[in-house]
Order: sequence, then C-alpha cells, then structure tokens
Amino acid sequence: MASALLKKPAVQALLGRVLASYLTLVRRTSRIVIDPPRVYEDKVRPDLPVIVAMWHGQHLMVPFGRPDWMQASSLVSRHGDGEINAIVLRHLGIEAIRGSGAHGRKVRQKGGAGAFFAMVRALERGRTMVLTADVPKVARVVGPGIVKLAQVSGRPIFPVAVTASRRFEAKRSWDRTTMGLPFGRCAIVVGEAIHVAREADAADLEAARQAVERGLDDAHRRAFALVGRDDPAAHLIEPNRALASSRRLAAEASGS
Repeated sequence: MASALLKKPAVQALLGRVLASYLTLVRRTSRIVIDPPRVYEDKVRPDLPVIVAMWHGQHLMVPFGRPDWMQASSLVSRHGDGEINAIVLRHLGIEAIRGSGAHGRKVRQKGGAGAFFAMVRALERGRTMVLTADVPKVARVVGPGIVKLAQVSGRPIFPVAVTASRRFEAKRSWDRTTMGLPFGRCAIVVGEAIHVAREADAADLEAARQAVERGLDDAHRRAFALVGRDDPAAHLIEPNRALASSRRLAAEASGS
C-alpha cells in the first residue's frame, strides 16, 4: 500500500517539496565550514563548468555545497525514489538529468547512454554536473562513467564530501545514506581537480579512476574529522574494492 502511494505524482510532489524545505532548514541552521576556505573562488570558479564527484549516500547533502552562483545539473536514477529526488533538486535550484550508472548490458535499460550525452550537453551549456562516482550497489568503488565523461567533455573532476555532526544514518542501506539534522556543524570539503586528456588510453583512464577514488577518500576523511564523527561507510571500502578488482581481472582474462 505504502509503495503504491509513493508512486502517485501528487504524493511525490508533496514529499519532494517537504524534503527540499527540510534540507533548506538544515542548511540555514548549520554552522558550515568549507575546506579549503577559498576553494570555490580560487580553484572551482576559474574552471567552470566542472564535474563534481560524490559517493552514493551523500545525494541529500551534496546540494549544500553548491554556491548560489553555480548553475548545476545532477544525474538522478530513473526508478525507485528517483522522481522524489528529482523534485527535491529542482526546488533546490538544480536541474535533474534522469538515468543511472550500471554494469554491462544494464546500461541501456537504465538510461545510461542517453543520460551520458545529456550530461555532456549540460557541460557544453556551462552547467556543472554533479553525480555519484560509484555504481549502484557497489559503494565506494568509482565506476568508469565519471572518468569517461571528463574525457569526452574536457572538464575537470572535483571530489567533494559534505557531512554533518548531527545526522540521520540509514544503517541498513547499501550506501549508508546520511541526512543532516538542524543546528549542527556541517563540513564541505573539495579535493584537488582531476583532469582526463581526450586522447587518454585505457591505462590513463584507470589511473584517473583511481585518482578519483583517492580524492574522494581524502575528502571524506577530512570532512568527518572536521565534524568529529566517523564515516558510516568506511568499512565498505576494502571488501567492495577487492571484489571490483577481482571482477575486472576476470573480465580482462575473458576478453570482455
């Protein structure tokens, strides 16, 4: 019953508006620290438009890191709670592009190919693209999509982490989704830019993929240290990356 109710457009519109209002309240009542302090003015703004990389589970917090002067679009899943997320983003001034990352043959059915070219066009229009770097169900492992987007568009990737000292944690979710609570401390950490050459070969793309992982790991360590809390998904890193590495080796061995 609840699942069917959540699929109704009117209910989705209401929930999206309420959640956007709540997140606005959290942002306005939080003490926000940006690390480095002038990173937007000194590094991000001169490179606009850019690609902002985040981990899954932070999609409710990363909008806090968008300055008012930054036009931004974000990749949002076509299914599940994607429609509600898209409504939330629109209320927060962020354009939603529908589609999601996937493995192998699932890319087409999830709208990945069309979404990829929509993201390229958004960057060409001067809009910063915000997207999760990890593929669904494999948290904290950077997929190839965000690096390929940087190669095709020629735009740099900035790893970003946003967290709060007071927050709700979905401890049973695969990505450990978090959402800030009002009247706490909030840390926004922006890592160093990662550039991918248009002529990059497979080895270069893999090196860039690993650089994005390191950048996001470092940004998250700094962000959680700033608010004095532990990263709820830190324990997923080692096993998920070991599994992803074994899958890549198996794929290379089979020639696929």
